[in-house]
Amino acid sequence: MKTLVTAAVFLTLAALFAACGNSPTSNSRSTNSEVKKGVAPVADPEVAVIHMENSAAYGDITIELYSNIAPKMVERFKTLAKNGTYNGVTWHRVNEHVIQSGDPLSKDNDPANDGTGKSDLPNVPAEFSDLKYDTGIVGAARGPDNNSANSQFFITLKREQGFDNRYTIFGKVISGMNSAMLISGVQPKDGERPVEPIRIKNVEIVPRDAAK
Repeated sequence: MKTLVTAAVFLTLAALFAACGNSPTSNSRSTNSEVKKGVAPVADPEVAVIHMENSAAYGDITIELYSNIAPKMVERFKTLAKNGTYNGVTWHRVNEHVIQSGDPLSKDNDPANDGTGKSDLPNVPAEFSDLKYDTGIVGAARGPDNNSANSQFFITLKREQGFDNRYTIFGKVISGMNSAMLISGVQPKDGERPVEPIRIKNVEIVPRDAAK
């Protein structure tokens, strides 16, 4: 059983590495970046509310943002949300470990390129921390280079020890985890991509007190 679990985590890590169009490598330098230790996350005054196109099937997902842990990635996420980059992107990678989105290429009619794209902005350097990848953690997808996070992000559906210290954590779901779980169970799929696209309508950045 342990071997099967380890294999599953490796495959998911490989998928996250591949998110930016790169292939996983054994020398991905994932242990060479500084890890911020002993810093408790502080919720940003603003939250991100993910609105789904099919609101009848999937409700909103609200994310608190940790600007004291990953200020650069939080700033990037807010920028892309406000400039409309996330409008119409799909949840292109869906499995029992994560749901992943944020690829502008998932808006086009070519499903083969989903998961290989990024925004026009420069990549974001790693902001690793010793926060644990528990259920609902929001992380930045990247390629083999630690400093290749850009626009893609993922939500963990359960504790994922293999992700610890390897991917920037910049937030956590505080409402709508049930929607994330619904998305994770969608069928049919072509590999990890839902055959019927599950699209994000937009990501709204609002004051925490104003979030419903």
